[in-house]
Amino acid sequence: MSSIFSKIVNGEIPCYKVAEDDNFLAFLDVNPNALGHTLCIPKKEIDKLFDLDDELYLGLMQFSKKVAIALEKTVPCKRIGMTVIGLEVPHAHVHLIPLNEMDDIRFQKKITLSKEEFVALAIKIQEKL
Repeated sequence: MSSIFSKIVNGEIPCYKVAEDDNFLAFLDVNPNALGHTLCIPKKEIDKLFDLDDELYLGLMQFSKKVAIALEKTVPCKRIGMTVIGLEVPHAHVHLIPLNEMDDIRFQKKITLSKEEFVALAIKIQEKL
């Protein structure tokens, strides 16, 4: 059965797309820890990050770096944090989270954005790529 991320890749579920290439997709997390919280995923459905072959793993890191640089240019923050956690989606993914304090990365504090705010933010990040 396809993961929710595979359904996003296949266009079955919409997302607030930030970046995309042949192998990877970046989109805003709809339950963000902080403004700009972005997920980077390989389009190929593989459950665990360390199950990715070396080429796909390194490609995901390079793609994530590119997105993180654009994100940092867009969202005022002290730095972009990166984490790989979570058991809820069986599809390898990287969280990029703009950080101003450590609580921003703890997955305990969430923010809410309107659809219009998500769309505007995704476009602003895209413009910095």
